[in-house]
Amino acid sequence: MFMPPMPERALKRSGDLLLNGFYKNLSLWLVIGLLLVMLFNLFNQPQARDQHIPFSEFLSHLDQGRVTDVVVQGRTLTGMFTDGGGFSTYTPEDPDLMRLIREKKVNITARPPDETPILLTILISWFPMLLLIGVWVFFMRQMQGGGGRGPMSFGKSRARMLSEKQGKVTFADVAGIEEAKEELQEVIEFLKNPQRFQRLGGKIPKGVLLIGPPGTGKTLLARAIAGEANVPFFNLSGSDFVEMFVGVGAARVRDMFEQGKKNAPCIIFIDEIDAVGRHRGAGLGGGHDEREQTLNQLLVEMDGFESAEGVILVAATNRPDVLDPALLRPGRFDRQVAVPNPDILGRTRILEVHMGKVPLDENVDPEVIARGTPGFSGADLANLVNEAALGAARLDKKLVEMEDFETAKDKVMMGKPRKSAIISEKERRTTAYHEGGHAIVAAVIPGTDPVHKVTIIPRGRALGLTMQLPTEDRHTYSKQQLEDNIAIMMGGRIAEEVVLNQLTTGANNDIKRATDIARGMVCEFGMSDVLGPMVYGDKEEEIFLGREITQHKSVSEATSRIIDQEIRTIIDRNYNRARVILMEKRQILDNMAQALLERETLDSDEVAKLVQGMSQEEALKPLPRDTSGKKRKVSKPRRGHETPVKVDDDSEPDDTETEFDENENGDSPTPTEKKPRRSRARVKDHVDISGSKGGNTISGTKDESDS
Repeated sequence: MFMPPMPERALKRSGDLLLNGFYKNLSLWLVIGLLLVMLFNLFNQPQARDQHIPFSEFLSHLDQGRVTDVVVQGRTLTGMFTDGGGFSTYTPEDPDLMRLIREKKVNITARPPDETPILLTILISWFPMLLLIGVWVFFMRQMQGGGGRGPMSFGKSRARMLSEKQGKVTFADVAGIEEAKEELQEVIEFLKNPQRFQRLGGKIPKGVLLIGPPGTGKTLLARAIAGEANVPFFNLSGSDFVEMFVGVGAARVRDMFEQGKKNAPCIIFIDEIDAVGRHRGAGLGGGHDEREQTLNQLLVEMDGFESAEGVILVAATNRPDVLDPALLRPGRFDRQVAVPNPDILGRTRILEVHMGKVPLDENVDPEVIARGTPGFSGADLANLVNEAALGAARLDKKLVEMEDFETAKDKVMMGKPRKSAIISEKERRTTAYHEGGHAIVAAVIPGTDPVHKVTIIPRGRALGLTMQLPTEDRHTYSKQQLEDNIAIMMGGRIAEEVVLNQLTTGANNDIKRATDIARGMVCEFGMSDVLGPMVYGDKEEEIFLGREITQHKSVSEATSRIIDQEIRTIIDRNYNRARVILMEKRQILDNMAQALLERETLDSDEVAKLVQGMSQEEALKPLPRDTSGKKRKVSKPRRGHETPVKVDDDSEPDDTETEFDENENGDSPTPTEKKPRRSRARVKDHVDISGSKGGNTISGTKDESDS
């Protein structure tokens, strides 16, 4: 019967499995061999049936004529007594012994001494060494993670070549980053037709560095370049160069470029290159660590290969500020391509790509969803579509509806509701007034982002939140916008103070972020009338990235006092603005707090009507009805007797370019970033305008029971 030949990949996989199985059972074979040697030695020992007697006693028996037979085997004598008993003894050097035995007419038998077999001798002497070598190979295999790599393959590159069978990616699969795609078309044209550029003396960039925040599609874009050019694609991570042995990283860099030259034209993609290309200098770690040796070898190799060879190095990072300047100079990474978060048009196209894999209801509009998700990256949008599909499947729906996307958006932005949280009635009331204060100030001040939702349902670490959604992508902020944001942040604190006549810890994040904005206005953006357009104070450098350890003070004591006074002036001015608004809207604040206590969540229309002075009956929408026609009850968290909720959340803040007014009671998102590139409606991800990262706490009343 004819058997078709196995594919090359299948043969390699079967060989790897056999090799891995052998090494995994190596310890078992060693134990079995040790047991066999012990058993052999045990059964090879002469059976000690005879009685061992001293030599003097043997001579006494010999003189008395009680010995009948002796067997001489080297220095050992064995024999029989006249009564049938046996004996054995060890003889000294005695030349008269044989004469005495012959005189007693004893039968003498001579045998050669016992000799251990030569193979057994070699095995016993070398067995400890073989055991150590076997154990070393076994552990080296474990540290290498298997995969058919031998213990001596440390210097081999970990680059993996992706074949067409593993999924070819083209620019049709990449959406939302059209400018980056256009900039990389030249690289693709060179790989397809290099003579077109070389005939005029042009040189293609040796390296392309993709720069952008996490989740924007840098890796996908690199794979699309290889897919469009139809050339081999080598993929590896920056951490693949790091190993426990010195010199391994540099060896792997050399091997990586050798593989690239053998498969030219090709693309070598290094993801997260900041793991190996960090800044060298006077920072901690010294000049001879393994990472710097690897970086030096990478710099040498990038200078060594010619563009005519057709090897293009593509790297990606979200921390270009930590890369070594020598890595970014022309001749190495000649071109830097920014891959930012998509705008509203890009988000719409990305949603259309991901929604093509999901059965959708007719009412789903990707443009509406894109408008409500400013600042989302491609990965965020993919996660949003996935969460909506999971939510619809959880409810046994056949199609994913717009309601599922709204629910998923709230979950992604604000976190999952903590329905089991035990909240006292007093804390619920405090949270309601806190959120109402944020919402009213945000709604009354003209030009601010509209309030999207206000809720006192605990989510994440927040007991409530007020969320603002910008109507468009924003890249810069005016002085008035920043001051408006400070006033909105102070609204929750003022509402607690005016209505409840108390101060709580729920506003600590609002106060911190408002202070950061004011400090940024004075020290970084030149928005102080007293100090003028100057930058004051140097930020701390990251010494582990090769920055300077010493800090230089560039502000005098007198200037520091003026800076503090200006920050205090900005805070007080906007604090008083918010206080005047809430004092004038006191009745509206009471109505909104009461509505929050009853409904727990208010949407933008309900907030707008309440701010206009409508009653709850006029402003609030009727509760949805279930299939029986009865009004659905609002689910409320369980209440205790003044028992605060303890929240354990150690999540780290994300690096987003926009911060929302986030009091720890959960309130309205407010931009606070040093160089904001976009407004983001995600309440969880913040970066202050002052440059400091905001926390994951939703603007609203934060649960401080564990403080």
